[in-house]
Amino acid sequence: MIALPSEDTKRIRFDQMFETEFAYMWRSLARLGVPPRDLEDVTHDAFIEVYRRLDSYDPSRPVRPWLFAFAFRLASDYRRLARHRVELLGTEVERADAALSADEMIQIQETRQLVERAVSKIDPERRPVFILHDLDEVPIPEVARVLELPLNTAYSRLRLAREEFRAAIQRQARAGTMSPASKETSP
Repeated sequence: MIALPSEDTKRIRFDQMFETEFAYMWRSLARLGVPPRDLEDVTHDAFIEVYRRLDSYDPSRPVRPWLFAFAFRLASDYRRLARHRVELLGTEVERADAALSADEMIQIQETRQLVERAVSKIDPERRPVFILHDLDEVPIPEVARVLELPLNTAYSRLRLAREEFRAAIQRQARAGTMSPASKETSP
């Protein structure tokens, strides 16, 4: 019989996971379409679910794919709510990195926006596979397990998502929404 960890041990494990993986959960939810205005609340909701199910986590497996499954489900639930279908326009402000020049910061911001726009154009059904595999570098068999997909379905969704991503980048290039420096590095 497996001994369950004490509540104190569980709390310590959770605190460590929260500290080290909060930024990852935040980024994952943003990539999955949760707007900046709701990221803090949805991220905290995700960690509440993580805490509730912490006993089901297998420490021999990577934690990020396990956490991504929570982000995926919450982002999906979030998109289904009618009150979230109206988009508020605004810009996200990031702190400047003093080590970078203004030109470098602009280039990084433009590239980030280009990728974010292209990722947002990927079908919501395929987007999690693309994010986990291509952005988070999780092997496809693990992606399939985490998202509870047949392996061939995961490969198929990845292929289609890559095509959609590439097409979105090309549309942005044709529309002139890429800076000249970004055009040099696009796929």
